[in-house]
Amino acid sequence: MANRPVDYVFKAARRSPNHEFLHVPAYLSENTPRPARSYSYAAAEIEIRALQSTYTYTGVTAGVRVGLVLENSADFFLHWLALNSLDASIVPLNKELSSEEMAHIIRDSGVALISYFPDLADAVNAALLKVDGHVDVWPIGEGNLMVRSRSCVGLVGECALLYTSGSTGLPKGCVLTNEYFETAGQAYIDLGGLCSLTEGQERLATPLPLAHMNALACSTMAMIMTAGCIIQLDRFHPKTWLSDVVATEATIVHYLGVMPAILLQMPESNLEQNHQIKFGFGAGVNPKHHRIFEERFGFPLIEGWSMTEVGGAAWVVASHEPRHVGKCCFGKAEATMELKIVDDAGLSVDSGESGELLVRRAGGDPKKGFFAGYYGKPDLTSEAWQDGWFHTGDIVQMDRERSLYFIDRKKSIIRRSGENISALEVEAMLSELSLIKAVGVTPVPDDIRGEEVLACIVAEHGGGTRLAEEVVHYALDKLAYFKVPGYVVFLDELPLTASQKLQRGALKTLARDIFAAGALHDFRHLKKRRKAS
Repeated sequence: MANRPVDYVFKAARRSPNHEFLHVPAYLSENTPRPARSYSYAAAEIEIRALQSTYTYTGVTAGVRVGLVLENSADFFLHWLALNSLDASIVPLNKELSSEEMAHIIRDSGVALISYFPDLADAVNAALLKVDGHVDVWPIGEGNLMVRSRSCVGLVGECALLYTSGSTGLPKGCVLTNEYFETAGQAYIDLGGLCSLTEGQERLATPLPLAHMNALACSTMAMIMTAGCIIQLDRFHPKTWLSDVVATEATIVHYLGVMPAILLQMPESNLEQNHQIKFGFGAGVNPKHHRIFEERFGFPLIEGWSMTEVGGAAWVVASHEPRHVGKCCFGKAEATMELKIVDDAGLSVDSGESGELLVRRAGGDPKKGFFAGYYGKPDLTSEAWQDGWFHTGDIVQMDRERSLYFIDRKKSIIRRSGENISALEVEAMLSELSLIKAVGVTPVPDDIRGEEVLACIVAEHGGGTRLAEEVVHYALDKLAYFKVPGYVVFLDELPLTASQKLQRGALKTLARDIFAAGALHDFRHLKKRRKAS
């Protein structure tokens, strides 16, 4: 049986009690009611055990799911680990979600309790108004409530249920077990090369959201399994990012492709070559920025590939040379995994040819360390695991030396600033508008965010700027801001198959031509984060 994340924290508290476990920079308390707090491993264990007692008293038992609306904070870690010690599971809820999106996750996951910061009460209450049945709430710091619903909905060994957008529309819950988390941490530790970790010495700074597997599983597990320190930033602040990571003595930074693009636009600083950073770990850096960034900032950006379903069980990371900087290379497969690249007929392609990446764990159990399935959706889980291989939906190439290169996505997914956005989900929401006759949503390139959302609309009575703006404002009320179309274009018709299905490849090509010509409505300035009340 796998060790739980909390077990690794307690182990670190035994061997390295005074090592810093969690560091939250002081500036994070300046514009929020949440104080900046840092903990040694010994201090963290005390807090975790106290919260463990509180949750036990409120009625949380093994298998119960608890929603957390705690953002990137010290409280998130402490509450998660306390619940993990009870064999309960967490469902991170992003405050950026619309009330309808949050309500979907609450309903689908069956959470019995939601713990949240009091200043986020409006977001939680708005979602709960759209949920049938009772869900208990705990505005932390404002007393406790008994949990009335004690039904055990989680699987044995479930640690978290993370929702990820996919090609099927509404976000699906990925069941992540303790084994998944342990596998992710061990895979990170085993990378070696440019990503070598030293026990008790590393300090990892990340602004990535704890609602995603990168921050929750990869960076967290790598640190607690080596008695390192997690430097948790609330989000990416371009103007202060470099000074923050230098001041906190970070040795590792995690990034998304949008970050190097923005940092290269910042004024030069003498801190760029005066830091302790050994490497950056992430994905999606613009190929034309990759080498320029490394030369200017003095550390390598290690590109990797994974997804929520895969975790560290079959990830690929370019932690050894040659990394083929600037060519969308994400490394070579580890001996712990197997892969093949296939065409649309399921036949393996030759080196240098593009095809879908299929992966599995090497050895007797091909699913070991992967997600345990899509919650409540066995058919979709089986479809993803056709013929004993996990079908990633990503199109890649392999060269003769077995280095892998990312080409495109096969699925109806838009990747904007690290967020996976389902084109089908956005299309379904926009189709609710009576003024829209047909709609197709597709990505267009963005030098900063990787991709942006474009809505191609066939309107009932013609288009125009006013109608485009109406569409965007409607979407802003229904979706998280990052899913909302940044661009809108009106077409006479969409490219369809003989059976009247949308030709997504043709739409993507058409969209890129329209984008290159600038013949669209630009509403990117309206896409903004929701403000807490």
